[in-house]
Amino acid sequence: MKDFDYSAPDDLQTATALLAEHGERARVLAGGTDIIVQLREGLKSADFVVDVKNIPELMTLEFTPQDGLTLGGSTSCQEVYKHGELGTAYPALVDSTKIVGGWQIQTRASVGGNLCNASPAADTIPSLIVHQATCQIQGPAGAREVSVSDFCTGPGQNILQDGELLVSLKLPAPATNSSSAYERFIPRNEMDIAVVGAASWIQLDASGQTIEDARIALAAVAATPVIATEAAESLRGKPATAESFAEAGELAKNAASPISDMRGTTEYRVHLCSVLTQRTLARALARIQESNS
Repeated sequence: MKDFDYSAPDDLQTATALLAEHGERARVLAGGTDIIVQLREGLKSADFVVDVKNIPELMTLEFTPQDGLTLGGSTSCQEVYKHGELGTAYPALVDSTKIVGGWQIQTRASVGGNLCNASPAADTIPSLIVHQATCQIQGPAGAREVSVSDFCTGPGQNILQDGELLVSLKLPAPATNSSSAYERFIPRNEMDIAVVGAASWIQLDASGQTIEDARIALAAVAATPVIATEAAESLRGKPATAESFAEAGELAKNAASPISDMRGTTEYRVHLCSVLTQRTLARALARIQESNS
């Protein structure tokens, strides 16, 4: 590994100033589970590494049913899935945080870091998208807010400019009569990168029989995580049945433009879009029914 300078500031102003000073030669260490490996293997290089786990705003986890969730950019995956209320409020997010590496990784890896790493196959990004998460970003020019759906610009690339830092993620309060789910397919446990991942969110009407709203997002089927808009729109006003979910699953294929690689062929990935969309829709429905029983 190439030598680099290191700093662990305890406030946002210092952190953003250091990132701005060193520009593209600076790297952020949120949990370190990606960046340390990338630096060691020569996949990325850095002259300066800024460790942000001492900054209070990046380590927060605040939730109320009325105001929603504020999740610091460095808050670990383990803290998310061990929080007693988030499994009901944002189940897709909890599903995905439970499978980001093994439990040792989950004590360090963060949802914010998983997002900033911008892998097309990242597990937490589709879940953030269906829960309409927004990024709170701080930089030398001040603060700005960006939807998670607009954050990734390509494999390993995001919209952060020199000196900018993802401070937190904000998720709106959970809607009544709604739930979500995330699933991925991997060929074996030793290959921990999704061949395809899918997150689905649905909201039912007061009768519990008809879908009022829906959102579907997919991973590992394009250069960035994608929203299956056509599939989600097909569900609105439809009965919450396996037939409706099957139709949405077929339409989800239209959002995919995957490549063939060692993990799976293009055709296989397109097929999995349908399968996983149907499974996550059914799982979200079951969760609503369970909470209402």
